[in-house]
Amino acid sequence: MKLFQKFQKSPKKPSKKPSKKPSKKEEKVSEEINQEITLLDLISPAGLKIDSNYIQVGQKYGRTIFAFTYPATLTTGWLSPIITHDEEMNLALFIHPADTNAVLKNLRKKTAQIQSQISLQAEKGKVRDPILEAALQNVEALRDQLQQGAERLFRVGLYITFFGDSIKQLDDVGNEVRALLENRMVYAKPTVFQQEQAFISTLPLEIDKLSIHTPLNTPPLSSTFPFVSADLTDNKGVLFGINQHNNSLILFDRFSLENGNMVIFAKSGAGKSYTVKLEVLRSLMQDTEVIIIDPEKEYKYLTETVGGTFIDISLTSPHHLNPFDLPIPGPDDKPADLLRSNVINLVGLLKIMLGGLAPEEDALIDKALSQTYAARDITPESDFSKITPPLMQDLHTVLKGMTGAEGLVARLEKYVSGSYAGFFNQPTNVELRKKLVVFSIRDMEDELRPLAMYIILRYIWNIVRSQTKRRMMVVDEAWWMMQHEDAASFLFGIAKRCRKYYLGLSTITQDVADFMKSKYGKPIVTNSSLQLLLKQSPATIGVVKETFNLTEQEKFMLLECAVGEGLFFAGLKHVAIKIVASYTEDQIITSDPAQLLEIEKAKEELAQEEAAAEEKIREAREKTADEITKMAAEEIAKEAAEKATKGTTEEVEEEAKEKTEEEAKEKAEEEAKVEVAEEAKEEPAEEAEEEAEKGVIKEPPKEPIEKDEPDLAY
Repeated sequence: MKLFQKFQKSPKKPSKKPSKKPSKKEEKVSEEINQEITLLDLISPAGLKIDSNYIQVGQKYGRTIFAFTYPATLTTGWLSPIITHDEEMNLALFIHPADTNAVLKNLRKKTAQIQSQISLQAEKGKVRDPILEAALQNVEALRDQLQQGAERLFRVGLYITFFGDSIKQLDDVGNEVRALLENRMVYAKPTVFQQEQAFISTLPLEIDKLSIHTPLNTPPLSSTFPFVSADLTDNKGVLFGINQHNNSLILFDRFSLENGNMVIFAKSGAGKSYTVKLEVLRSLMQDTEVIIIDPEKEYKYLTETVGGTFIDISLTSPHHLNPFDLPIPGPDDKPADLLRSNVINLVGLLKIMLGGLAPEEDALIDKALSQTYAARDITPESDFSKITPPLMQDLHTVLKGMTGAEGLVARLEKYVSGSYAGFFNQPTNVELRKKLVVFSIRDMEDELRPLAMYIILRYIWNIVRSQTKRRMMVVDEAWWMMQHEDAASFLFGIAKRCRKYYLGLSTITQDVADFMKSKYGKPIVTNSSLQLLLKQSPATIGVVKETFNLTEQEKFMLLECAVGEGLFFAGLKHVAIKIVASYTEDQIITSDPAQLLEIEKAKEELAQEEAAAEEKIREAREKTADEITKMAAEEIAKEAAEKATKGTTEEVEEEAKEKTEEEAKEKAEEEAKVEVAEEAKEEPAEEAEEEAEKGVIKEPPKEPIEKDEPDLAY
């Protein structure tokens, strides 16, 4: 600072004497002061302590080692144990192509040297040396490959910088890393008195300041690539996301593992429901039936889109589930076992409903349940497909007749005739016929949610046991059930046994601490072959790290990753995953409130546009109908006119024809009369001629004389 102030003092008045030329040292200091601050200056540490065998940056110690010799052969993935080692380290691999001509020249000299050594030993009568002969064969083979262009030679530098919180930890980590390398016949040693250059060489700066290289040809060098990571790509299954290690697809079939169960842990808003809905949507395309317990109606739009069944469960809902229902026995099931199992499950449900049971009350409930079924003629020998299950009212009636059950009767009253009777004292009227069935319990009171989830799970479990199909069951916000030991025990029982019925159970929770506090929390995780960890809260990351045995890097990744990113565990493999959906899938499964509002707005606009389009179509149809009617009327009128014209013409022709016929008839009659008259005139003349010929003269008749008065004498 003093040096800076020294050169920043205000200048003195100019002197008449000529100014002194600054020295080189002063110029150098001035340049350093005037130099601008760069990004490198801002991100660089405050200081470094460089020792001959380590380097200290803040509270961290680091040491760099380099590989100086390799075996004759290297196996594929030999570097994988170093990369996946659970320690913080930087690894740098520098590859410099070598000049092939220069390499061939050196190999030719090397061949001459080896042959010379073999000849000298032969002249001295020594036994042949296998090492020299193998070396000669290797050199000749390499020369042939290089000459033919089948291979190339490279100068390779492998540097590893590892870190620790103390010198002792640094030594321990160094011994572990060197042991892993030596197991593969790769030997390394520390960069003594070159720790600064080595540290810089392992930073992502692409600067090789060590330049400690080993010649490797193409096959050994290729064995270091790619850096091996778990690959979860299969020929069948559901696309879960993208592998962030190598950008491959995580395409996986959950039923290909020991069991199809899955647990998803994440904080609120990290993408749990989004991921599950995406898997459900893609599983439906593979003919998988899906049943979901939805605590917040997040799956309603998905259900409507795919044509599923959405069942709203509440005290006032028209949908009811009877906890006394019995499953239909399968081929390997015994009715007596099913009845006994159902009674035991009902005892667990009543423990939750009644706030726990004393040993005496437990015995009374067990006895009362058996009598309740017996009152409906339900015995181990009954056909469960033809029975009518009892109701909660029947159990209440049986308890009333039992000595010492007064307290149980009073506590059960609200579920029979009180405010809770609408859900717990009704026969079942729900059927699972669609590929996707969602039970929503959002409108159920908080204190009744564990009971509702328990009853729904029992109903689903009875259906699953009755008929084996490829199914997936999703229990969202499972921590509600984990609050009660009996409910958690039932969920754990399903997780253990669902594999036998081709069912995969997906358990989702955001409250990891409460879930793992239950004695059934870790067993459920253990019995799930798939685990998905998305972004975690700092308050629960310790529990998650301990449960899943995470490394420090994985822990920090889960704290800092973005929404939809995390760790995906499948059996013994796990990778960093990024959940990716198409645009259409995103519009169906999104849970973002802002995006949902935009979708609703777009729906309204689309509905308005459709209404306007329908109105236009209706108007066009009406107009078209009017035009068609008008045209039809015109056609009819035209046809009528044509018919009328045609009819008039026919009538005129008919009349003319009739008139012509009448005239012809009259003319014929007149001609006939004339002929008759002529014949009448000709007949007397002929008679007279005949008489004259005979000699008889006969006078022709005289014409009568017309008189005004009649001739009386005549």
